[in-house]
Amino acid sequence: MALPYVYQVTKYDPADWNEAGLYAGPEDEASDHGPKEAAYLAAVLAFAEESGVTEVSLRRPGVTGFVNFGLEAPVEGHGLAGLFAPDLSDYYDGRVVPIGVGVELVRAMLRDNGASCHLEVDGVFEVSLGFDQYMYVGSHVPCERAVAAVTDLGLLPVLLDRQAEEDEDFWPPADAAFWAKAADLMASRGTLLLQECPAWNLFRWHRLTPETIEDLQLAPRAMLTVWPDLSRDVEAVNATADDCEYVWEDPAGRIQSRNLDDPEAGDFPTDAVAALVIPNMLSDYNPLLEGALPDPDGVLRARWPAN
Repeated sequence: MALPYVYQVTKYDPADWNEAGLYAGPEDEASDHGPKEAAYLAAVLAFAEESGVTEVSLRRPGVTGFVNFGLEAPVEGHGLAGLFAPDLSDYYDGRVVPIGVGVELVRAMLRDNGASCHLEVDGVFEVSLGFDQYMYVGSHVPCERAVAAVTDLGLLPVLLDRQAEEDEDFWPPADAAFWAKAADLMASRGTLLLQECPAWNLFRWHRLTPETIEDLQLAPRAMLTVWPDLSRDVEAVNATADDCEYVWEDPAGRIQSRNLDDPEAGDFPTDAVAALVIPNMLSDYNPLLEGALPDPDGVLRARWPAN
């Protein structure tokens, strides 16, 4: 639900904004890890308090991929260490966390630690981070006290003129029809590979067989992509691997992946007993099936943008 009051909150000097309402001064794009950063975090708390919010949902969560546009290097754990489980099993779309955890997520995003997400209470409150230290805070109320407090902190809150939102394509539901198609594919192709993506750039892999499909433990609202099974002809797979996500099975049966377009990826894994390449180019990206998990009541609330 679109909120009636959305503020752009920045650290940039109001004197440097031109007549068209655009910032024209010098941009300090990185967090200072100091008073300005503290002001942003205090702003989140001030708007949340006036909006009556003590908990927020994570929406469209993500972690660092091999491409990073931040000015600061990502850190180990993506800035999520101590906030979520080490395996990030509790980091998924729709997870409800205290506002204090939400503030720490904002800190991680300001510092380019690697984590990314929107914070939301549907129809009540939202926070998101844009490029160059621009923060967007929405509320169902004007938040006049928060605006005054944020201004006193040295930040510039600007009420945006809300335009009609453009329609956006999202992932379809991984509903009963999705699983029926998966069953048909297994009947014709045999074992399949399921890519589970509970957050951007966070992948988990599962083999799909008629026996395993009933016992899958998947993260809420995860993006699911079905691929052909790994090939045992690893040499032939390696011969086709270029600019791709390389998926392999090790001798212990663990399935993992790395992007070969990442300059730090290194050579092919030496322990691969089976492998698959998933092209990075959208023109060559052809999964067998895609869908996002609905909630237990059958309603699809995940809003993952389609490719």
